[in-house]
Amino acid sequence: MTRTVTVVTRGVVALTALVLSAATSLQAQAPAAARSGGGGRGAIRIMTLTSSAFRDGGMIPEKHAQAGRDVSPALTWSGQPDSVVSYVLLVHDADAVTGDGTTDTMHWMVWGIPGSVTALPEGLPQGTTLTIPGMPATASGGRGGATVRQLSVSGPYYRGPAAPSTGPAHHYVFELYALDININVQAAGQQTLPTREAVWDAMKTHIRAKGTLVGLYRRPAP
Repeated sequence: MTRTVTVVTRGVVALTALVLSAATSLQAQAPAAARSGGGGRGAIRIMTLTSSAFRDGGMIPEKHAQAGRDVSPALTWSGQPDSVVSYVLLVHDADAVTGDGTTDTMHWMVWGIPGSVTALPEGLPQGTTLTIPGMPATASGGRGGATVRQLSVSGPYYRGPAAPSTGPAHHYVFELYALDININVQAAGQQTLPTREAVWDAMKTHIRAKGTLVGLYRRPAP
């Protein structure tokens, strides 16, 4: 059964238009990203975020979609600053935008990823907290001892894309933020909106770098 829920967020979705242009020119969004998250501490560095499952601007395989096996794709990143303490990963459907443009669907958010981690393996398990290969045994990314947590539009797990077959492919945006602090925000139960906003509010002045990867998807024709 496909579950579709929309959420509203301040700040993160404000970057959606810039993220779409990043599919062809990631550099174009750097000044705006610095204005929204730099906290007056210098420009935000652009990182490289890649997946072995699909190229930037390419189609996301069925395996990683709701119509397939809903398996989270492997992700790898580089170019992060030495000052990174933790990461936040946000995956959202940039084309599931309604109203005044501040509403979209969040397919996955992982926060508290330790700064020592440079990749997420394929097929991370369900659960409110995660253990990632290369992560310290204390589940800490450095100062503050944050726990790695995850949430999506439908629960504590990765939720794959599910754009309908009757329209154009949707853009699924993977955004990785490198922070100079840990984000030790607890999920507000299964409520996506307050959790997403709480994470954004905690991180927005601590963003040191950002990487973006865009995948396309629409369901196969019946």
